[in-house]
Amino acid sequence: MELLGEDVRVTEVMPGAVRTEFGLVRFGGDEEKAERPYKGITPLTAEDVAECVRWAVTLPPHVNIDRIDVKPIRQGGVALFERDA
Repeated sequence: MELLGEDVRVTEVMPGAVRTEFGLVRFGGDEEKAERPYKGITPLTAEDVAECVRWAVTLPPHVNIDRIDVKPIRQGGVALFERDA
């Protein structure tokens, strides 16, 4: 709201499950634990999220995308997944 009247675009990007190297950091380098959250789904990649950002910033200057919610097709919510058996 503080930028209302300014020609500044602001977009909030809300990604779901994204496989990055952070998983290894989160689980202290344990690769098995780092992969467990993605078992049975195809998570997003950093490139997928970057493509959403690229799309938003390359729209005409008068267009603002307020928010992008992007998640894998098998993710229904923060912790709700339909996993393969």
